[in-house]
Amino acid sequence: MNLPSFAESIRQPAPFEGATVVDGGDVPFERIYNLDDAHSDIEKAFKGWREDGLRVLAVGGDHSISLPILRALADQGAPFAMVHIDAHCDTGHENMGSRFHHGAPFSRAVEEGLIDPKRTVQVGIRGTAASHDYWQFSYDSGMRVMKIEEVYDLGIKATIAEIRRVVGDGPCYLTFDIDSIDPAFAPGTGTPEVGGLSSLEALMLVRGLTGLNIVGADLVEVSPPFDQTGNTAHLAANILFDILCVMTGGE
Repeated sequence: MNLPSFAESIRQPAPFEGATVVDGGDVPFERIYNLDDAHSDIEKAFKGWREDGLRVLAVGGDHSISLPILRALADQGAPFAMVHIDAHCDTGHENMGSRFHHGAPFSRAVEEGLIDPKRTVQVGIRGTAASHDYWQFSYDSGMRVMKIEEVYDLGIKATIAEIRRVVGDGPCYLTFDIDSIDPAFAPGTGTPEVGGLSSLEALMLVRGLTGLNIVGADLVEVSPPFDQTGNTAHLAANILFDILCVMTGGE
């Protein structure tokens, strides 16, 4: 597989030249104080955008928003392949009375037939969990889990090649949790984990996805009040722009 060099990857076409790009605004919540109802509001909004023929790039919000978005896109070729860049697998089970919290969207997505675990790759995984079994669902279901140590040993170019091998050519969903990045670069998040990706490595990973059939994407878990410098939000905006380039530009 011939992958572009990083220098080549930054010469992507401007997304506003390759597609019509609009800001769809915020989800109009009607029932925000109940998690299941809030998810229904998100699904309804994204289903409307999907029916209008739009591809969506969402900004969270915690990582639980990925599940209702995937539900809304489900008739566009689900189960999807998925590229999941994160410090955590987010394949937990019930916690504090809910099975739909931000640590469990992708176990629910597999159970609902929204994503294909054997075409799902989770990149940058590290850190602590309350139980050794908390992310066992990822392994048991057949997801390709690339811990941060493996990413470091392989290097970014080989990591990109492995991502592309796993997801293949079919419809793919991209989800990017800002806590995949080391808190030295992005402290503004609720669950920071040291030893993560650098800003440059994160950009290289996203740019290396050019040419995949990405039908939807999100970037989640940015919490600006946790970062008085504003650096996390600034970095997130740059990653969003690169995701937009990948979704609209082609090779």
